[in-house]
Amino acid sequence: MARKLGVKPGQVVHLVAAPRGWSIPELPDGARLARRKTVAPAGLRSADVTIVFCHRAAELERTAARAARSLAATSALWVAWPRRAGGHESDITDSLVRATLLPIGVVDVKVAALDLDWSGLKFVWRLENRSEAGSAE
Repeated sequence: MARKLGVKPGQVVHLVAAPRGWSIPELPDGARLARRKTVAPAGLRSADVTIVFCHRAAELERTAARAARSLAATSALWVAWPRRAGGHESDITDSLVRATLLPIGVVDVKVAALDLDWSGLKFVWRLENRSEAGSAE
């Protein structure tokens, strides 16, 4: 799982609004998890990888979009939502996640099932936007 998410040794991973008990097994040496209930202004700058869990579309703008705006230039953001293939209901789709986040200046680089219950899209800053990354809060 850590490899799928792109977590490398020594990195800091923030889990935002993660379900109770959700974790990343077998983290690389020195990697650390930090749990957060919400996205605080500039609160994700210390993270190398952030995973934001959203149950409903209304959370995308409030949580995921805010997380994208506060990412450091070289950080990655995963947006996770309940998997329909896992029998869950949600009004979030990968198209909606892209439509919400791409205008901010990030680009999606990977889609994956994070586990049986969660789908995810990975975003990073577009190269041309990295010098301004994290300044739009």
